[in-house]
Amino acid sequence: MSARPSLPVLSQSPTDPAFVQDPYTAYARARALGPLVWWQDYAMPAAFSHDVVTALLRDRRFGREIPAELARPVPDHLRPFYAIDDHSMLELEPPRHTRLRGLVLRAFTSRRIAALEPGITALAHRLIDAFPEGPFDLLPAFAAPLPVIVIARLLGVPEDRTPDLLRWSHAMVAMYQARRDRAVEDAAAEAAAAFTDFLTAYVADRRATPRDDLITDLIRAEADGERLSTAELIATCILLLNAGHEATVHTIGNGVAGLLTRPLPLPLPELLDPGHIDGTVEEILRHDPPLHMFTRYALEEVEVCGHRFARGDRVALLLAAANRDPAAWPDPDRFDPLRPVRTNASFGGGLHFCLGAPLARLELRTALPVLFRRCPTLRLEQPARYANTYHFHGLERLMVRA
Repeated sequence: MSARPSLPVLSQSPTDPAFVQDPYTAYARARALGPLVWWQDYAMPAAFSHDVVTALLRDRRFGREIPAELARPVPDHLRPFYAIDDHSMLELEPPRHTRLRGLVLRAFTSRRIAALEPGITALAHRLIDAFPEGPFDLLPAFAAPLPVIVIARLLGVPEDRTPDLLRWSHAMVAMYQARRDRAVEDAAAEAAAAFTDFLTAYVADRRATPRDDLITDLIRAEADGERLSTAELIATCILLLNAGHEATVHTIGNGVAGLLTRPLPLPLPELLDPGHIDGTVEEILRHDPPLHMFTRYALEEVEVCGHRFARGDRVALLLAAANRDPAAWPDPDRFDPLRPVRTNASFGGGLHFCLGAPLARLELRTALPVLFRRCPTLRLEQPARYANTYHFHGLERLMVRA
């Protein structure tokens, strides 16, 4: 990292309780300072405006993979974690990223995703049938199991292993949170090893006995005579689970809390009917997204907004702040499912635009109408509280009564 530049300074701990509950006030303060600010707590420049964030997401002079000559040796206790992370397309640049993403897209087709809709509907009904009498937490009862079961079915692994998948996923994604410490690292490495052992057995089974599932399709996918290695297959399956599950859990929770507490321009049933559901889902994603910050490395010396980046310098892109930029959305803090839809930053952009965006949208526009049709009197029992999981932004609990 180059020496601290002469940029406006933001001093804001990402684990401060007030920030955890409401980061948007700090984002507005930072955005007013200029196109780039120095986020002191992360010791890197950060972008908070829609134009700069979206431009940097598309700028090929920045990428996810640290230049090789600047990479540090992996500590022994983290080797199981990085054995997966090093093969994840989320952390790679071309040509490896191009090859991996192309192969995965051959299996993760729009037709396969669309075919999941009846199963998502039936699963939502099944989970609602099990709601208890009296107050309960909607996160473990509905928001968490729905996406992880969908991913398990998609991959072709047993639903009865979803508690293990959830536990491993939570442990691994904690590595990207501001609260990361040695205990988090040890738990992530242990989860990565267990996850790898679990999937290695399933990959071997599908190589011997192909089935109609995504693991089999990933094994079969081929481009220019190349296929995914076992390590790449495992990393891809874990990425699909971790990214798809964690983000959708937070989005369902944040979305339900928002629909129950914010002023709405139409009655809720109308906002969830076929004529408005797409706009409602996009506004949920824009207004309170699950991932708030994504970082990039400068792949060469480059100047942006008057600041010169050296090769290997990082920049923080605040996706959620971009979504609340008044230069892009009038009255951006207002939740308005009827506002004209335009592309928001919640799924990233450019080369690393979220591969699972179509599945996430399908889960939301399928599950939310079922939930509110089945539970028309659903209401909060306690104020919703966000968990200390930044860069992610999701609820620690959502106590409701159906």
